[in-house]
Amino acid sequence: MPSQSTLLGAAGEHFVMCELLRRNYIASLASDGVPNTDILVTDVAGQRMCSIQVKSRRAIGRDGGWHMKAKHENLISDRLYYCFVDFGKSPEEQPKAYILPSAIVAKVLAETYSAWLRTPGHNDRKRKETAMRRFVPDYDYAYRPNPNPYPQGWLEQYHEAWHLLPLEG
Repeated sequence: MPSQSTLLGAAGEHFVMCELLRRNYIASLASDGVPNTDILVTDVAGQRMCSIQVKSRRAIGRDGGWHMKAKHENLISDRLYYCFVDFGKSPEEQPKAYILPSAIVAKVLAETYSAWLRTPGHNDRKRKETAMRRFVPDYDYAYRPNPNPYPQGWLEQYHEAWHLLPLEG
């Protein structure tokens, strides 16, 4: 029986596929095992192409974010995009999609992880290195008490930002 996270990931990929097809793009799920790509997308003429990595979540947990890894700090390509899908708390909620270029995702992850390492942990302990990263709508926890360059609302500029995909002429 598939796990809930496997089903959620598949739901995210199919949601993104639906949104791309609705916008008259040609979209196809990548074969299993293709690194760093969940969906391949072209314009109708087949002249422009990009790949999308989909990250899906439900509204559980405190920070409202998505799990990432250290490798995502170095996955940068002008043709690689991320689509972060938030399915909310229940199936009745309309999913939200945030579309970002890989260079921005890599920059945010690297900067915020570095800031998080510099802030003291529980009981003022030095934080330990980890391969895990979080992509969240508010990085206040990583910057306290310093100014947060990614405060609540910073991600909204990418909400439904399908126009950022390099598929228009």
